[in-house]
Amino acid sequence: MATWQIRSWLSSTIRRVASCSVSTQAALPKNASAAFSLIRSQPSQYIVASLAGRKYLLAPRDLLTVPHLKDVRVGDVLALQDIHEVGSRDYTLRGDPVISSSRVSVEATVVEHTKGKMEVVFKKKRRKGYQKTIKNKHPYTRLRIGPIQFSEPSHP
Repeated sequence: MATWQIRSWLSSTIRRVASCSVSTQAALPKNASAAFSLIRSQPSQYIVASLAGRKYLLAPRDLLTVPHLKDVRVGDVLALQDIHEVGSRDYTLRGDPVISSSRVSVEATVVEHTKGKMEVVFKKKRRKGYQKTIKNKHPYTRLRIGPIQFSEPSHP
C-alpha cells in the first residue's frame, strides 16, 4: 500500500470515529444534584479519597493497606472525610478541593494490623572491618471499604 493510500485511509477512519463519538456523547448534568443522581443510577461507583496523607482510588468492598494508623483497633469504623472525586463508568464529579461529607459518606472498617515483608539492609565499609545487617518489617493497617452512600442536601 502506498503512503498516500495509507494517509487517505487514516484520515477517513479518523473522520468516521470522530463522527461516531460526537453522536454517542452523553448529555451533561445541569447541576451537582443531577450529577449525583446520575452517578447513583450507575451500577458501580468509585471515590478518590485521602487517607494517611495519600490519595487512593477506592470502590466498595476494596481491601486497602495503608501505613500503620495509631489509636485504632480491629473492628473500628472510620468515616472517610477527604473525598476528592466521586464517579462511575460514565460520569465523574470532582470536589473543589473536596466534596462535602454531607453529600457523600464512605466508611472503612479496620480489618487487621499487620507487618510487611522482611527488608534486609546490609551496610559495609571497605577495608575497615565494618559490617552491619539491619532487618525491618514495616507495620501496616488493612481497611475494608464500605458502600458509598449519597444523600440529598437539606436546602434546594
